Amino acid sequence: MLSPKRTKFRKYQKGRVGGIRMKGGCSGSLGVTGELCFGKFGLKCVESGRLSSRVIEATRRAITRKLKRKGQVWVRIFPDIPVSGKPAEVRMGKGKGNPAYWVSRVQKGQVLFELDRVPEVLAKQAVLKGSHKLPLKSKFLFIK
Repeated sequence: MLSPKRTKFRKYQKGRVGGIRMKGGCSGSLGVTGELCFGKFGLKCVESGRLSSRVIEATRRAITRKLKRKGQVWVRIFPDIPVSGKPAEVRMGKGKGNPAYWVSRVQKGQVLFELDRVPEVLAKQAVLKGSHKLPLKSKFLFIK
């Protein structure tokens, strides 16, 4: 699973995910929303939410298996926020639980995966297969 080597703090607050992704394009901080940087095809999120490292890895695996290890896949998101959880049947109080898993906050319009060096038909099938693993709505992107 994906997880950072180290973080500034061990536990974070939950926060809220919303809004539309306005930065993070090819030109760094000032890019167009939903812009492809590395490949010709991509998977773009249409909803805001949180994606766990397991979901990201499952989507990546589904895409690479459909491509039969041809072409190239870029993962444009990284789970860097720890989510804490207390064990089952533990009484209320006694502080916050230990970090259980890692998530990535995803905004509407953010590109999640990019593909290149494959035909458009195969890329569309692979992205569709990968989007079934995601809990959020997403769509296929391509450069003409």
